Amino acid sequence: MRRLGVITAVVVAFVAVIAGGLWIYLQQQFEAPGPLQQETVVIVPRGAGLVAIAEDLAAGGVIADPDIFVLGVRLFADARALKAGEYAFAPGSSMKEAAELLASGRTLVHRLTVPEGLTSVEVVALLVTAEPLTGDIVTVPPDGALLPETYHFHRGDSREAVLERMRQSMSEALAELWPKRAESLPLQSPEEALVLASIVEKETGVDSERALVAGVFVNRLRKGMPLQSDPTVVYGITAGEAPLGRSLTRKDLAGPTPYNTYQIAGLPPGPIANPGRAALEAALNPASTEYIYFVAAGGGGHAFAKTLAEHNRNVAKWRRHLRSLQKQTTN
Repeated sequence: MRRLGVITAVVVAFVAVIAGGLWIYLQQQFEAPGPLQQETVVIVPRGAGLVAIAEDLAAGGVIADPDIFVLGVRLFADARALKAGEYAFAPGSSMKEAAELLASGRTLVHRLTVPEGLTSVEVVALLVTAEPLTGDIVTVPPDGALLPETYHFHRGDSREAVLERMRQSMSEALAELWPKRAESLPLQSPEEALVLASIVEKETGVDSERALVAGVFVNRLRKGMPLQSDPTVVYGITAGEAPLGRSLTRKDLAGPTPYNTYQIAGLPPGPIANPGRAALEAALNPASTEYIYFVAAGGGGHAFAKTLAEHNRNVAKWRRHLRSLQKQTTN
């Protein structure tokens, strides 16, 4: 009997040693650096179980042995804590680090940059082509309703949700900037400021010119002069749905549309694009200037003038510049 007890003790001790060794081996494998050579993105679908997650990680090259990952998570982590989503795994990530990332829910962040001056149709087109987003956009917002900037989102977020954030951002920007406006502006409401900002945005892409351009239009509004902005004429023709695709003609400038600021007094009835924050700030705090004219001057900038005679000289100079470019193109 005593001999049997000794044998039993030896067997138990042997099994314990084997089990302990296996435990240590699994832990070492679970915490050892993985085979990944460069950052890799893996998408874990909603409802995926631990085995399916392990197989996805192995297929992505994040882990070498899905069976050890499954055992390791069950022994050293919490399988119920792993979350679905799109994850970026760093090179050499261990199984433990992979499990911790999946449990953290720190999914990959995508960015969508909306350039200043796009129409809402163009902004919606950007959202439609953003592959990680889901769902359709039922209604295109009015122009001027969206704030151009960089928006962050996760795979699976809805396009409507991102669009709503753009609307909210514009509302917040207007609410913040309107009380900070310069005194005695010929603008009666934030909505009118938005209209002017959209014209400024379409007239110049040069940061240092925005306040000057806004100053010219404010001067014209104060004097009761027509704004004579070409982008408003274009918008009256296209309604912001597509580029005009050609130069404006004299017939266009004489065309009777509500947006033709060669023909109407004051501001057009609505924004002609979605202006950025800098254009909003320029419209609400324009440069104090005596300029009432400006024309393109090459290099993306403009030449400003206080008198019609000076403006005509600038126009003539611009036309000579265009003719020179045409000759260089044909030679």
